[in-house]
Amino acid sequence: MTDPLTAAVPARDVIEALTRRGETVATAESLTAGLLAATLAGVPGASVVLRGGLIVYATDLKGTLGDVDADVLAADGPVARRTAAQLAEGAARRCGADWGVGLTGVAGPDSQDGHPPGTVFLGVAGPDGTEVTRLELSGDRWEIRLGSVRAAVSSLLERLAR
Repeated sequence: MTDPLTAAVPARDVIEALTRRGETVATAESLTAGLLAATLAGVPGASVVLRGGLIVYATDLKGTLGDVDADVLAADGPVARRTAAQLAEGAARRCGADWGVGLTGVAGPDSQDGHPPGTVFLGVAGPDGTEVTRLELSGDRWEIRLGSVRAAVSSLLERLAR
């Protein structure tokens, strides 16, 4: 059976690009709860480039595991641009990877901290800096989580192609 997650996103392309470059990746995931790392791990050969991932579903773990500054969490909250940036940077640092991807947002069905379901912040940290994208996704919890993974894989692939 083919891994349905790797069939849904260009994860194989990310693994191949990282392998060619001799670089590694790590994740810090909130709303996706490890789905991004699991998707990347579904590609044969991923162990060469996937260093690991942090599941930081609880706000306090974004600080203690994800290395998000307490002042950022207090000022911006868990669903925010700076939080996603620091999660991406923290994942790379904590796991000793060249690239870090941070995902934080609201999968629903309820709003969180004034953010409606589908609000997602995606951070990608790499040798050339950190970029954050705000996503406005629609659908149910699964569609929002899968859309977040799709966006993360596409964003990382785009950065690797530069």
